[in-house]
Amino acid sequence: MTESEYLTAICAFTYFGPARVRLLTSYFKSPKKVWESTLRELAEVGLPEKKTIEFLNFRKNFNIESYFERLTKLNIKVTTFLDNKFPEIFKILDGAPVVLYYRGSLNGLKTNSVAIVGTRRMTSYGKEVTEKFSSELSSFGVTIISGLARGVDTTAHKASLLAGGITIAVLGNGLDSVYPPENKTLAEEIIQKGGAVISEYPLGYPVLPANFAIRNRIVSGLATCVLVIEGAEKSGTLLTASHAAEQGKTVFAVPGPITSPLSKAPFYLLKNGARMATETRDILDELDMEVRANEKSWAGYT
Repeated sequence: MTESEYLTAICAFTYFGPARVRLLTSYFKSPKKVWESTLRELAEVGLPEKKTIEFLNFRKNFNIESYFERLTKLNIKVTTFLDNKFPEIFKILDGAPVVLYYRGSLNGLKTNSVAIVGTRRMTSYGKEVTEKFSSELSSFGVTIISGLARGVDTTAHKASLLAGGITIAVLGNGLDSVYPPENKTLAEEIIQKGGAVISEYPLGYPVLPANFAIRNRIVSGLATCVLVIEGAEKSGTLLTASHAAEQGKTVFAVPGPITSPLSKAPFYLLKNGARMATETRDILDELDMEVRANEKSWAGYT
């Protein structure tokens, strides 16, 4: 077994979050030594006895070889912070995942990328705006990142694919299932067209409400900047924007009708330092992409 495989096995015990796994790996000097540690050794790190016993029982019943054989059958790959292909940004961000499962290709992360996020209950205005930004950014070679959720996420992924672009979906559950289930075909199309479906969760990990807020830090972390399109006053959209700000990413927001409850999140962000996006050029300028703004190349984009 490689050190990365031992690390993957450790993270499959989901009580050990990224920060704790990094602590354990640092203390024991290697994932293999963490995996082979005794009850007494783990107690010395300050782990609760009950959780330590749970980990030892989990380890006893977890077959690493069988787990990776199952991953292979499902065409799921794994990368960890010990690997060269692990996204560089996650090697330095606090609270970043230490393991990522993915189907497809991570090549889309080698170029500029924009996370497009927003409400699940988007209006016709939100749909139109999402399609506009996603398709136009994709036509300039920008990778679109979102969470495969209903509403803005789904629309962003679909618009990117229709424009011939690369898009990456970050899930809040294990990759042996797709949520929401109606997006299973969309997930396969994302993979087939050069993108990827990603998760930090092990096989079999269920869909839980708390997962999505945690997942959002990966969505923002993978992106060069974040674009918010519609969101309620209290929503996961604001959490994504908050993660982005903490990560040093530029947050854009699209203003909406002042009478719409789903304009609350964008307006809040705009009043608190986010940049306004009314056209694709606003974001391309931020990405330092050279754009020929002549009438021909920008026909239909204003």
